Amino acid sequence: MSNTMTAAVFKGRGQLAIEDVPVPEMQAPDDVILRVEAASICGTDVHILDVPPGHPATEGAILGHEFVGEVVSWGEAVGHLEKGDKVVVSPNISCGTCIYCRKNKANLCTNMTTLGIFMDGGFAEYCRTPASALHPYSPDLPPDKAVLAEPLSCVVNAVKKVAVVPGQSALILGAGPIGQLFIDVLKANGAGSIVVSEPNTSRADVARKVAGVRVVNPNDEDLAEVLADVTDGGADLVVDAVGSLFGVALDHVNPGGTVLLFGMNETARADVGQYWITRKEIRVLGTFISGGSFPETVKLLESGLLDVERLVTHRIGVREIPEGIELMRRGDAIKIVVTP
Repeated sequence: MSNTMTAAVFKGRGQLAIEDVPVPEMQAPDDVILRVEAASICGTDVHILDVPPGHPATEGAILGHEFVGEVVSWGEAVGHLEKGDKVVVSPNISCGTCIYCRKNKANLCTNMTTLGIFMDGGFAEYCRTPASALHPYSPDLPPDKAVLAEPLSCVVNAVKKVAVVPGQSALILGAGPIGQLFIDVLKANGAGSIVVSEPNTSRADVARKVAGVRVVNPNDEDLAEVLADVTDGGADLVVDAVGSLFGVALDHVNPGGTVLLFGMNETARADVGQYWITRKEIRVLGTFISGGSFPETVKLLESGLLDVERLVTHRIGVREIPEGIELMRRGDAIKIVVTP
């Protein structure tokens, strides 16, 4: 194994550099060294590189928080992994001792850090991770499907909160990677009529590949009229997968229905008619990252129940990551898989 590797390094405000850096070495007894088999570009990576930045990151860190790998070596405290094991990475590392960790709510940890954002991640040939972040998966599952475990686990966690009733109608606002995964998971949970609102043509076309899904361009069609046509007037569940459409969601949810807020935009502000939330008994839920959903997510991917292959629109190497970031920024890609 060479002493250096190619990596995509965050250099500060809007800057990503492709550099040769040292291969990581173990530093703690519970460390594991992975050979990265696949990574994927997330919208968060794009936000980190926006000017001004839409998400913080550590200058000098190797980006890439959605990745899978093969176990190469491990520390003396690791007893459940072997050389060659295939693992998906849960990148959010909680402290285990804060009040929320002790309440079994590790996704709300006050001391959380993240591989590929604040620590070195998967846009490289090798990565050092704590053993607690790794979840083995079947070698029969291709890496470019397994790499979707991180975003999918966040969607699984969200859908568990709403307890979908078979036949319920759903409106998904946004058909980016997360919106597409909501389509799959809601259908697998028995949702009936699913309407997707997406103005981007290429993303809308990917959503149309799913049978029974009605895709609307909100700039060309009246979303309320479409919902009146295919549901009982509104949606029982409305998902804001964008992070700035709370007001739109409230406009289109049925009385007694649920608004699920998934997308994140720190600058978004909604003018909300609170009276109608109370009058219509609308339930509003927030959901954040995976919330311990990785084990069932791995099983879900291994089952083949979801058609996640359609989401991979591009495959590139590490040196092409800057071009991949621009594709994502323009909305010309759904998921870009990086193979080091």
